[in-house]
Amino acid sequence: MSDTYLTTEELSTRIKYDCRTIRERLKDSVLLEGVHYIRPFGGRKILYIWETIEKDMFQHSAANGLVVPMAGGGVCNG
Repeated sequence: MSDTYLTTEELSTRIKYDCRTIRERLKDSVLLEGVHYIRPFGGRKILYIWETIEKDMFQHSAANGLVVPMAGGGVCNG
């Protein structure tokens, strides 16, 4: 496995979102445990998987040209 694991602060720098936004709005609605992040050794520390996040950002961006984001994390196609 050669994935790049990032802390919340490192991810924040890469995607230009505030750490607080990642923790409170993206985690568990857009970024899913076991897919986009892990908790190594069952602890509290979270490590984000950069390659998966980057791939999903580009796929979502290309697939959803005109969408309205919904409060529950879904989208409405406009």
